[in-house]
Amino acid sequence: MRQTRRPLQGIALYSAILSQLVGSILIGTFTGMWMDKTYGTTSVFLVICLLLGLLVGVMALITTIRKYDSGD
Repeated sequence: MRQTRRPLQGIALYSAILSQLVGSILIGTFTGMWMDKTYGTTSVFLVICLLLGLLVGVMALITTIRKYDSGD
């Protein structure tokens, strides 16, 4: 049987997911913009780093949800 969780735990889970997704996407975006500016390219690194940031965010999201479901 599933344990009853308190409402604040749900809020903590949602805020952790939000911060991980937004943070990784922003870091990827700014890193890509910086690399494009440094190497003089047009949005090549921005797209690559944005996709990498999104991938890292989704992987962190999955890890967080698995940890939450296991009860740790």
